[in-house]
Amino acid sequence: MYGSAAKAFLIFFLLFLPGFSGLPFAENRPANSDITTVQRLRMVEEQMEGRGIKDRRVLDAMRNIPRHLFVDHSLKDRAYGDHPLPIGEGQTISQPYVVAWMTEALNLQSTDRVLEIGTGSGYQAAVLAEIVREVYTVEIRKGLKETADKLLRELGYDNIKTKYGDGYNGWEEHAPFDAIIITASANHIPPPLIKQLKKGGRLIIPLGSTLYYQTLTLVTKNNNELNVEQMGGVSFVPMIGEARRE
Repeated sequence: MYGSAAKAFLIFFLLFLPGFSGLPFAENRPANSDITTVQRLRMVEEQMEGRGIKDRRVLDAMRNIPRHLFVDHSLKDRAYGDHPLPIGEGQTISQPYVVAWMTEALNLQSTDRVLEIGTGSGYQAAVLAEIVREVYTVEIRKGLKETADKLLRELGYDNIKTKYGDGYNGWEEHAPFDAIIITASANHIPPPLIKQLKKGGRLIIPLGSTLYYQTLTLVTKNNNELNVEQMGGVSFVPMIGEARRE
C-alpha cells in the first residue's frame, strides 16, 4: 500500500480539492461537534422521535441542552442513555423520553408561564425554558435548589426563577399558571396546585402509589371541572413535605 510520504501527499491533495468535505475514512459525524453532541442527536432520534414524540419545540430543546452538565461528572458518559440517573439526596434526573413525553403532553405555547414542582438538577426546567416565556420551579431540598440555580444561571436561563420550599403549596404569588408539571409522585393532586392553575390550564403528575408505580396523569381545568386523562405507567420518587402528611 501507500508509504508515509504518499499518504501525506494524498491527504494534502484531498483537503484542498474543491468541494471536498472530509476524508473518506473519517468518522461520519456533524461538523464542529464533540461526542456529547453526537450522543444528544442520537438520543432525540432514537429515544424520542423513534417513540412518537412529534413536537418540534420539545425535540429542538432536547437537541440543544447539554444534558451531561445536569448530572455528576462521573456519570457524564451515561447522561444520554435511556434511563434515569441519580443526582444526589436520593433523587434522580428522569429518563430523557419521560421528560419529552411529559413536556409534549402539556401542549405548551411560547407565551405560557409554567410552574414546575421538583427542580432536581434543573434539566426539566431548562427544557421548559427553551419553549415558554417564564418558568417557576420549586425544590424542597436546599442543596439541589442551589446547585440547579447556579447551573441554570451559568447557562443563561434568565427566564427561570427558582425557589426553595415545599412544592405542595405551589408558588402563589406568581399564580395563575398556564401549566404545572410535577416531577415527583403523589397519591393525590395537591389542592393548592389546582387552585393556582388557570382556567383551561394543564397539569401533569405521576399519580398513584408512591412506593411502586404510578400513572402519568394529565389534568385540564375547565371552569370548575377537571378533565382527567391517564397516559401510561411511570415510576417517580415520591413527593415529601406536606404531600406525605395528607
